[in-house]
Amino acid sequence: MSAHRDLRDRRLEAVQAWTAFVEHGDGAAERVRPEIFDSWQLSTNTVAPDLTEAPLADESDTAAYWRHSPLQTAVARIESELRRTAEDGDLVIAITDAETRILWTYGGRVMRRKAETVNFVPGGRWDEASVGTNALAIASRTGDPSMVFSAEHYASIVHNWVCWAAPVHDPLSGEQLGVIDLSTTWDRAHPIGLATARLMARLIETAMPTSRRSTGLAAIAPPDPGLTLSLLGTAEAWLDGQRLLLNRRQTEILALLAMHPNGLSLEHLHSLVYGDAAVTTSTLKAEVSHLRSALGGQLSSRPYRLTLPVATDIDEVQHLLRRGDVRSAVAAYGGDLLPGTNAPALVEMGDYLAVSMREALLADPDPEAVLRYSELAPYDTQVVEVCLAALGTRDHPARALLRGRLAVADR
Repeated sequence: MSAHRDLRDRRLEAVQAWTAFVEHGDGAAERVRPEIFDSWQLSTNTVAPDLTEAPLADESDTAAYWRHSPLQTAVARIESELRRTAEDGDLVIAITDAETRILWTYGGRVMRRKAETVNFVPGGRWDEASVGTNALAIASRTGDPSMVFSAEHYASIVHNWVCWAAPVHDPLSGEQLGVIDLSTTWDRAHPIGLATARLMARLIETAMPTSRRSTGLAAIAPPDPGLTLSLLGTAEAWLDGQRLLLNRRQTEILALLAMHPNGLSLEHLHSLVYGDAAVTTSTLKAEVSHLRSALGGQLSSRPYRLTLPVATDIDEVQHLLRRGDVRSAVAAYGGDLLPGTNAPALVEMGDYLAVSMREALLADPDPEAVLRYSELAPYDTQVVEVCLAALGTRDHPARALLRGRLAVADR
């Protein structure tokens, strides 16, 4: 009861400060946080405080940008975690681009309806010039996590909200790609909200493709006909040079079918995907049906089997390791197999590949290969130490970089 009373008092203070600023233009600087007052000043020249909804960007442009964004790959990998967080906390979660245009949302039952009424949906523009002060805009502009409570929002349409946002960066280039925002009603505000937003931002960054720099552009289409799967450090499927738009579970099913070219029964595939989880076979059938449609019918049943040429980076890495070409194997190894997957068979294969790669480097610590590997596994210092020991006193251009890797890992 005391916590709720504190929130009510805090809301009243915010409303009084907002009213003083909107009606008189003064009397608020001492009553709100500096970042809120600064944002109010930015907002007042471009936004009416009584606007009714956020403006919408072009729907097709937004969808195309999302389809080719590395953020889409990352969100697909951790979508179950994001959805569970939204449902458990009755939140609406949003991912934006660098211009604070919403690209993706998912909401709990109550917040989903509230979000739709104010265009807190894909295509909605939530920069300060469009809707005034909000956590997404502040985090995007400043590059720091932000929380905006109730009437700290400049637009009155979201005075009943509390929002926490954190920037999301490309883990390779450091470029700020957008923000993730968690929003709910003001009376559900909790001190852990901002920490949760930071955690979710880091989770997205960890799930980002690592096999290429993220530029927001589509990857180069593979030249070979048939199905091409990139599953190591990324999650991309291509059919005859055209990227397939699949969810995380569908990509996992494709990976398992590619690993079993002779086919799998419904029951076997179900166990490989879900393990002991209480998921019905009808759920799996629905995912397979979608895949069959996406593949133009080239997925047979009884058993489930792909009936087209298939190439995967899993097979490529294993082939190179068997050939003893460790440097090429590391170059082809984009990272963990579908990071965050909970499909038992894929977890097992991912562990097998990671151990195989590590053992190959310990046996043949090629400096260039070890440097590349250390980008993917920066805290695996033993591989770097073995490489430096193998170099002995020989002068090698990679020595300084390897020592630098050790120094960073030891901090």
